[in-house]
Amino acid sequence: MKVTKELSRIENSAVKLTVTIAKEDVASGYNAAVSKYAKNIQLPGFRKGHVPVKVLEQKYGESLKQEIMGDLIDESLNQIFSEDDTGDIRPLPYTQPRLEGDKLPALDLNADLTYTVVYDVFPKVEVKNFDGITVKEPQVTVGDKELQEELKAIQERNAVVIDKKDGEKVAKDDIVTIDYSELDDAGNVIDGSAREGFVFTVGSGENIYKIDDDIIGMKKDESKEISKTYAADDADKDLAGKTKKIKVTVKAVKVRNLPALDDDLAQDVNEKYKTLDDLKKDIAVNLETAKNRKVAELKSQSLLDQLVEKNPVELPKSMIQAEQASRWNMMAQQFQTTPEQLDKMIAASGQSKEDLLKQWTGDSEKMLKSRLIVDTLLREKNISVTPEEIEAEYEKIAKDNSITVDEVKEHYKDAKAKEYLIDETKENKLYDELYKQVKVVKGDKMEFADLFKNAR
Repeated sequence: MKVTKELSRIENSAVKLTVTIAKEDVASGYNAAVSKYAKNIQLPGFRKGHVPVKVLEQKYGESLKQEIMGDLIDESLNQIFSEDDTGDIRPLPYTQPRLEGDKLPALDLNADLTYTVVYDVFPKVEVKNFDGITVKEPQVTVGDKELQEELKAIQERNAVVIDKKDGEKVAKDDIVTIDYSELDDAGNVIDGSAREGFVFTVGSGENIYKIDDDIIGMKKDESKEISKTYAADDADKDLAGKTKKIKVTVKAVKVRNLPALDDDLAQDVNEKYKTLDDLKKDIAVNLETAKNRKVAELKSQSLLDQLVEKNPVELPKSMIQAEQASRWNMMAQQFQTTPEQLDKMIAASGQSKEDLLKQWTGDSEKMLKSRLIVDTLLREKNISVTPEEIEAEYEKIAKDNSITVDEVKEHYKDAKAKEYLIDETKENKLYDELYKQVKVVKGDKMEFADLFKNAR
């Protein structure tokens, strides 16, 4: 088929492709298709395969032309895309070329057939501007404070919860079970406000009326009416500026019995620890590893944010939609439901799908642009990793996690897991190169815990 094409780029990484099919190919394509239909169609009064072409055209007329024209357009597009060695003009896999105006042109067997389609292509990504980029590296020290906090968390995870003796009072950090209800001005229970068997830890604030301090000092089976006035700027809009009267009955009071910090606890955590000192050394290594990993993540994210800002990328709408659909499906899996059910849940809650996606998965457009920039730079700089570099990664992972190299290799025996490690190693090599092109300076001093509050 003889075709000519004219391509022009439009906004959002879309293109407009105008194609002209030579009139000879239009006529021959039409005649071949009609002859094929005539041989296979069966009409009353005619034997199969003996329907005259003129009869076929009279009966099916315009619909026949439309169908054949659609086939001619598909054939010409497939030819154009298959001849495109660069891939610059091929449509994205999740988008289809659509006719401009959504209407087929008229078919004239004595003239060239010209049509125009619009579709999304892979965006052009050029990463040239590194001017003025400064990456700040947070200064974080891991010390005894962090070690003690981790030891306390281990104690709490291994604690035994026991009932307090009858008559003992509720205190901070106790685990209480309460029945509660909200009362109106006359002291009657407000419909729908009563709840039985609500369990929470005193001091955590994990209760609807924020009554932690109010129940301290109460005893099992004791009831109390609490009147609370909430600040006008309270984060809970249902409470802000209001006064509530709540009736509370303590049904159970329990306390966490923390194990002693000793060799026995260390051995309970993992049989590889013989003493508490062994556990402490491992915690120190893990904290340092977590710190280094998080600092590296924040550095790379800062660099990418600035590269995205200085090197604009026009994202196709279909690419954004496909990314958001993928994230929505993953969210549905996390909530153990279907994407359709999640749609209904969000609609019922009054939240917007876009806001929820951003809250749970971050700015999808910025992340897409970052990924495109990374992929472009990996390709331009021809970043690769050798088997020896992967072996070195195995050893590093083993050291950082206090396990053997054989254990690490067993984990990465899975092809997908190893591919992920290779990709991560490539990206780390890329960042090392990029940091030489930009300014890296010491950032503010930061507490270890605050470092992770910056998680995106």
